[in-house]
Amino acid sequence: MTQADQILNHLRSGKHITPLEALNRFGCFRLCARIYDLKKAGHEIESQMVTLPNGKQVASYRLAE
Repeated sequence: MTQADQILNHLRSGKHITPLEALNRFGCFRLCARIYDLKKAGHEIESQMVTLPNGKQVASYRLAE
């Protein structure tokens, strides 16, 4: 199963994903590239900026409802 497939399955289960989660769960260093591929394939994915405990902001992705 490709990284994009794994990420899509994760999103389909109703969960969101951040770049660090993608790296830890799926070994994906370039989550935004996989999200781009999924969007290009026709999946509606929303992004939201979230602030981490250390103050840094990252994108969190989920399937649109």
